[in-house]
Amino acid sequence: MCGRYAASRRPEDLAGIFEVEKWEPEETLVPDYNVAPTKEVYAVLDRPLKDAEDPRPVRQLRKLKWGLVPSWARTPEGGARMINARAETVHEKPAYRRAFAARRCILPADGYYEWVTGKQERDLEVEGRKKRPRKQPYFVLPADGSVFAMAGLYEFWRDRTLPDDHPRAWWVTCSVITTEAETSPLAVAPAEGPHALADIHPRMPLMLTPDRWDAWLDPARTDPDGLRELLAPPPAGLMRAYPVTTAVSNVRNNGPELLKELEGPEEGTLF
Repeated sequence: MCGRYAASRRPEDLAGIFEVEKWEPEETLVPDYNVAPTKEVYAVLDRPLKDAEDPRPVRQLRKLKWGLVPSWARTPEGGARMINARAETVHEKPAYRRAFAARRCILPADGYYEWVTGKQERDLEVEGRKKRPRKQPYFVLPADGSVFAMAGLYEFWRDRTLPDDHPRAWWVTCSVITTEAETSPLAVAPAEGPHALADIHPRMPLMLTPDRWDAWLDPARTDPDGLRELLAPPPAGLMRAYPVTTAVSNVRNNGPELLKELEGPEEGTLF
């Protein structure tokens, strides 16, 4: 799954990486080292400009809210639960299939956090014991330091309780697509701990390599079978993972220190 990630790149840098044609300075976000559901995040998408005479799609860097609200939803409350869409079923689930066909995006990240559930902790959960040891968080990122381009979907939702000219009349929300975690060895693995992403968690965000960006963002591509081919996992051996401070487990903590690599798991945590 993807429940937390880091996004610290400047919009100017993202615009260059993704060949963005338009972004609004007033939508600039501060670097966020602990992105959590319901926060505003950057998304790269191809869409015609509003009120423009030219109907061609324009690559844009937009500010969206993480947690997808389907257009048919009565209220936006369920968005906090729709932060992830499974690659295996995204084409058929009612909440995602329309967006999958026409509203796809890329959510740029430095990498994502995931918490290890060790064998001892799983045994405690099976036994039903209330007190559990702390989980050790890991930060997962491209080994070469490039942007982690997560496949995503976005959707529009109209708040019918507000007038058309109200700034919150329209919500634009998004979701991260996830896939099965890689079982192949990490490009760079910690000396003590997991040696594959599947050792950390069975799911991971689907990372799109640059050769798939244009096809994924192209709104003219609507064939489900062709789009599903783009959901194939990236080549093995591109990722690294390392332990980070358990301070990241508290969403109120936010700063570059959360990305500092630890020599090993913190005392009292598990692997």
